Amino acid sequence: MSRISVRGFAVASATAVTTVGAVVGVASGDPQTSTDNFEATAADMTLLADIPAGQQAQVQTASLTQQADAQAAAADTTARKSAEESARIQAAQDAKDKKQAADDKVEAEKKAAAEKKKKDDAERASRDATRSTSASGSFPQQSSYTVAEVQSIARSIVPADQFQCFSNIVNHESTWNYKAQNPSSGAYGLVQALPGSKMSSAGADWQTNPATQIKWGLNYMNERYDSPCGAWSFWQANNWY
Repeated sequence: MSRISVRGFAVASATAVTTVGAVVGVASGDPQTSTDNFEATAADMTLLADIPAGQQAQVQTASLTQQADAQAAAADTTARKSAEESARIQAAQDAKDKKQAADDKVEAEKKAAAEKKKKDDAERASRDATRSTSASGSFPQQSSYTVAEVQSIARSIVPADQFQCFSNIVNHESTWNYKAQNPSSGAYGLVQALPGSKMSSAGADWQTNPATQIKWGLNYMNERYDSPCGAWSFWQANNWY
């Protein structure tokens, strides 16, 4: 409120109070009070009269404008606070969504890894079962075997996709001679087991039966190198396996 409007309000208020006082004084029969109050009222009326009617209207308009400005400023402040709060809430929600997405991704990766392991384990079990079945075949005992016969037995025991690798190792170790013996180390048989007596785990006839030697050699390669081809890769790098 401007100085003029304040002054106008004060004058009007004082005038109203003084007038009431004067009336009360007259009613009470106090001549002095009546005289004093009427004099004050006259003075206040003079002050109010100092403000022209047009200026009084301007004062009222200015006061209303200031009130409107104050209300607009308050509304702006409220709107700004509301926008800031909305932005804070949205940021918190975005962070939550981002974390949830990251957690979902990790969970999906764990699930995929678990499924892959399960599949790999199943394939390994199937492969091992095939190996076991192939290696458990029964072959009639002979007094001697030709290279072709030994190779035929090996083909019936070793998985087809591993036979060439198995054959490569046997070629280098014994040239398919199931009675081959290394005079220096004592290694024996097709796969040159060291000592040869290790092959007794596959059969007591390990010295004379190529099928027993092949079964033992295949099992050894599977356990130590996962497959004959794994054993062949190692052999190529080291000239032994």
